[in-house]
Amino acid sequence: MTLTRTASAPANQTPTSPTRRYAWGTALPPLTAAALAMVVAPFVPLLSPLLLALVAGTVIANSHFVRLSVVADHARATPFLLRLGVAALGLQLPFGDIVGIGPAGLVVIVTTVAVTFRTTLAIGRRLGLDEGFVVLLSAGFSICGAAAIAGVQDSVRAKEKFVALAVAMVTIFGSAMIVLVPWLAGVIGLSDHQAAIWAGASIHEVAQVAAAGSLIGGPAVALAMTVKLGRVALLAPISALLAKGAKGTSAPLVPWFILAFAVAVAVRSAGLLPAQVLEGTGLATTLLLAAGMYGLGMGIRAKDLWPLPVQALILATVSTLVAGGTSLALVLALA
Repeated sequence: MTLTRTASAPANQTPTSPTRRYAWGTALPPLTAAALAMVVAPFVPLLSPLLLALVAGTVIANSHFVRLSVVADHARATPFLLRLGVAALGLQLPFGDIVGIGPAGLVVIVTTVAVTFRTTLAIGRRLGLDEGFVVLLSAGFSICGAAAIAGVQDSVRAKEKFVALAVAMVTIFGSAMIVLVPWLAGVIGLSDHQAAIWAGASIHEVAQVAAAGSLIGGPAVALAMTVKLGRVALLAPISALLAKGAKGTSAPLVPWFILAFAVAVAVRSAGLLPAQVLEGTGLATTLLLAAGMYGLGMGIRAKDLWPLPVQALILATVSTLVAGGTSLALVLALA
């Protein structure tokens, strides 16, 4: 298809322009799916646009439509869209807000991420699971779900089926925590302040944290999201460490979108953008991430994932318990 378009292109076009136009053409369906998910999400409170887009991609991937070449081409542009969304997340993260959490909050964030990441790695290796899958799951559960999986994927070079499995685990366990964390916070007797910090420090996806914060009520959403974005900020150093330790790969020490994320944090922290622009970039970030999640859903084949490997379920369960238990213990001791 690309060769045909190149051959019929006008003489005044550069050789690469048809390919670029075709690539952006493949981005339109994921972006459309993401936009529809954003429209539907307000009517389904427990499902974010990211999760709805993921479900849509998964449904299509496991239907007869996936046999159509035009549908299969939809997923080509989604890795770039997802990485662009990760970079844009930096515009939602003013450095001053993280500092404003206070020393106790920062200790909760850093300690929870470090303990969850290292423990998940160690247990996954003991279980004999694929190394790439173990690293992906460790990053996804300790930092920021599918966005973190995308962030370290280039360094890990994991097989597509393991990427899909890691995303599936993040979705399943993170979605369960949307309800469990606010409920357990009430049972334990945590204040809204403590519950918000616990939600932000333990739940896997950014969108899942927002949903849990809304169930806690009051100003919990803002505090929970600030704590969560503090975890997101740790994606850059962990991604760099993984790239440095990767063998036999051509992945850069720090991927371009992680550098862009750091620049975006600096731009937001410097107050260079007006509130109206930031609101627009927030919507654009959600759109890009949802489009990326649609693409990840397109890579999930039920026949490859079902039945779910017992060892993977064990690792996901343990990792969730470690993230939740470590952060809860720190919240009770410090917050």
